[in-house]
Amino acid sequence: MIKQNKTKADIVIIGAGVIGICTAYFLSQSGREIIVVDKDEVCSGCSYGNAGLIVPSHCVPLAEPGVIKKGMKWMLNPESPFYIKPRLDRELLDWLWRFRGACNEAHVNRSMPVISDLTFESLHLYNEIIGNDGINFGFEQRGSLYLCNTKKALDELVEKMGQLQTVGIKTELFDQVQTQQKMGELKVNAVGSVYYPQDAHLQPARFVRELAKKIIEFGVKIQSKTEILGFERSGNRLTKVRTTRGDIEANEVVIASGAWSSAIASQLGLRLKIQAGKGYSITLERPKVSANFPFMLVEKKVGVTPMGDTIRVAGTLEMAGLNLAINERRVQGIFKSVSQYLPDLDPNLCRLIEVWCGLRPCTPDGLPYLGRAENFENLTVAAGHAMIGISLGPVTGRIASNIVLREDPGFDLTPLRLDRFT
Repeated sequence: MIKQNKTKADIVIIGAGVIGICTAYFLSQSGREIIVVDKDEVCSGCSYGNAGLIVPSHCVPLAEPGVIKKGMKWMLNPESPFYIKPRLDRELLDWLWRFRGACNEAHVNRSMPVISDLTFESLHLYNEIIGNDGINFGFEQRGSLYLCNTKKALDELVEKMGQLQTVGIKTELFDQVQTQQKMGELKVNAVGSVYYPQDAHLQPARFVRELAKKIIEFGVKIQSKTEILGFERSGNRLTKVRTTRGDIEANEVVIASGAWSSAIASQLGLRLKIQAGKGYSITLERPKVSANFPFMLVEKKVGVTPMGDTIRVAGTLEMAGLNLAINERRVQGIFKSVSQYLPDLDPNLCRLIEVWCGLRPCTPDGLPYLGRAENFENLTVAAGHAMIGISLGPVTGRIASNIVLREDPGFDLTPLRLDRFT
């Protein structure tokens, strides 16, 4: 019989991406003994290669009116912004049915204040982290510009401007000439644009890794290359987390494993409606002429973010399960999108640093799960952030910390409750 290593901790956090590391950061201030475990390394998943955006402007949930019609059209194009791999999967079919049910104005109107309030608080916390701990991770608040090369797309953005303003989002409408002035020397094909001055950006992997170093200084243990095998429980309490590196006795457990959270939670009988949405990014050496703020190519759903001496071009949503294979057609679609809007910025002429893909954890209603599990008095879930994990990382970490410590979360978490689909 194999003798197992046994470890004890006050709190075990499963997942070392932006959500798990931020949760550990805020919990570390409580003096508790904390272990973070991850099946890979710190920031090896979706937190690594994303667009690095902190975007109050992105407070409209993924499930919104009209998105299904657009999605059906995009499905016919292998280079389009959205693709679902056809397969007989009951969980996917259930997810799609619930997603369809959430695509209405009432849901959007309920969700926008929730997302915007959380994002504004996250912005505040990013500044607080910089001030308190002096961590440098390329944080800049220069706003973001949404470029439209068709009048139809611009008209749709204009319609949303009033809606966004009701939740405190500042917007500025630019015509063709003003758009070119904003882009400076970088020539752009656009009929107009909308500028969101409150948006910010950072270098995501740098943020998560620097914060991980800081929490290690605070006494947090990070155990990488550690997979979850299961749990032991006594009544409605979890007592042990069983891993490939031995058992960990725990007083509190937090699941913050992104797209893998659903599979981990299912071992406890929890059915989290999370589907993996594959996103791609291409990191290039920064050309001599480029913008110093992020911009979105609206019709193609592609974002371009400056990151130090590089630029990152990111986009697409591919529902293909827990599959990390890179589809070359999707990558080529992103390359082509850039050339359509920015004729002088040919990605093929820039030095390629990395092509990457990661799995975004998507819920049917576009809102994350955040709260205690109903049937377990010491289990907290913080997952399902889709494309706004970096936006909501610090605020989610602080709220999850408050939940674990049985303190006031500071927000009404009803829209984010774990049982809202059951």
